[in-house]
Amino acid sequence: MTLELINPVELSTPASYTQVIVATGSRHVFVSGQEPEDEHGNLVGGGDLGLQARQVFANVGRALTAARARPDQVTKITIFVVDYRREYLPAIEEGRVALFDKHKPADTIVGSGRCRDPNT
Repeated sequence: MTLELINPVELSTPASYTQVIVATGSRHVFVSGQEPEDEHGNLVGGGDLGLQARQVFANVGRALTAARARPDQVTKITIFVVDYRREYLPAIEEGRVALFDKHKPADTIVGSGRCRDPNT
């Protein structure tokens, strides 16, 4: 797949993502949302957003590898953060850079509320 990364001059040039990506080719890989869990489903980094972000992006990398895909082929990511605050960005960006290095897929960060336990 070939990717054309575009940051129009009429829009700001973000440090950690690309405004527009045009992908050409025929193979598509879809990765389910990842959580900060190890291979046994155990939470990694409870209370440490930076460690959790690194675990989540590492899990995305493992999923891509299993599909014979590379991080530099990713066109778009969506990040959901419970109780999001702007000061969380550096920890999230550190995790993102650990996986994507200089590649900057388009991305969206969505703040979300906590999920309720259906048993309570």
